[in-house]
Amino acid sequence: MTTHGPVLPIWSCGGCDLPWPCPTRRRELRAEYADAPVSLALYLGAYLVQAAEDMPWAPAGALHRRFIGWARQPPDAPQRSTATVPAEPDRHERQQPG
Repeated sequence: MTTHGPVLPIWSCGGCDLPWPCPTRRRELRAEYADAPVSLALYLGAYLVQAAEDMPWAPAGALHRRFIGWARQPPDAPQRSTATVPAEPDRHERQQPG
């Protein structure tokens, strides 16, 4: 049994005090449901509904990403960032005559 279970009604992790499901619990759940992704989604969906009832002030999109969104990504996929990266200058622009 994991020590990384949810502490209700604040939905923090009992093992590390991060928002639940924490990275450790996510790894455990991926391993536990490796051959049953639909079952994992149903399991997490039930927790999402419960968390939404406990935290009505939390944005629905944030709760969805926290409870279900991560499960659809491969474990080693980089997280999407909202930061923008400036475009690299064209090679002709970099080699201006001096």
